[in-house]
Amino acid sequence: MNFAAPQLLPLAVLLPALAAAAAAWMLARRARAESAWVGRALEGRLRAGGPPRARWVTPLLAALALAGVTLGLARPRWGESTETVERRGLDIVFVVDTSLSMNAADVAPSRFWLAQSLVRRLVASLPGHRVGLVAAEGEGEVLTPLTVDGAVVDLVLDGLAPGTLPVPGTHLAPSLERAIQLFPESNESHRLLVLLSDGEDHGDDLDRVAKALVEAKVEVLAIGIGSDKGAPLPLPGASGQFKRDRRGEVVVSRLHAETLRSLAEATGGGYFEASTPTFDPAPVALRITALGGRKIESTTVNSLEERYQWPLALATVALVLALVLSPYRWRRPEAA
Repeated sequence: MNFAAPQLLPLAVLLPALAAAAAAWMLARRARAESAWVGRALEGRLRAGGPPRARWVTPLLAALALAGVTLGLARPRWGESTETVERRGLDIVFVVDTSLSMNAADVAPSRFWLAQSLVRRLVASLPGHRVGLVAAEGEGEVLTPLTVDGAVVDLVLDGLAPGTLPVPGTHLAPSLERAIQLFPESNESHRLLVLLSDGEDHGDDLDRVAKALVEAKVEVLAIGIGSDKGAPLPLPGASGQFKRDRRGEVVVSRLHAETLRSLAEATGGGYFEASTPTFDPAPVALRITALGGRKIESTTVNSLEERYQWPLALATVALVLALVLSPYRWRRPEAA
């Protein structure tokens, strides 16, 4: 047995003692006041009720009432109980394309700006899930492991920009492989990968990675960012300059929706297209929430049962008796 608030235990002794002393003093004062205006010989004849009760009854009830309330606030606990606590949710890894093509402004102000905004909004709308972040450029880079702290992802996104990784170029396969490695080996967790990209990919390993995603039971939700019309690629650090091909013509980057749609469908996921800056991620969040009932962690917790009801019941009974009992004992009426 123990108490959740043991600091209140001294009051369980002090307050009842003070209450009993106060009640005894008030009764003694009343007795002195009665004896000042009536003699003992006439006291029984003038009082409508019977003789006074023992003076210790009222102080005792007051002390029991305060002791019960104070002990209840101290929350006594005994009797062990075992409870299994389950945490339900998803393991979600966001893979964000950070190649130079994400600087295109066919989705104003840029594809990458929209990708950042969508990740932030999705993380904020999905509390309780574990989220991770991978940058898709070159060999890919894990930026945050799986965590329930969405603020970490938001902070990392602030320092991210297209073309900042050591190895440039659009290669989705290495980044997706890095994302697979972030998921725990336990089969109890439901694994979800959210890919935000314009679909441009200069590698040829997507089919192999799609099979690896299926084997790892990772579902892919792909968000294609960009438009069929496309836009030229601004050169970093060169205002007003655009990337050109070998013939000197301006390179126009377009959305490759088929690449992303095929990857998502191969894993049993879904494809969404963000071709305007006003794209609403609510359908994506609803799709994720629909999968959120899976158990990802369970813990057995042993705890003591709360028993504050017992001292509070004692206090209630004592208080009711103090209010109901007359200060005088009942006396059989005398025959005329």
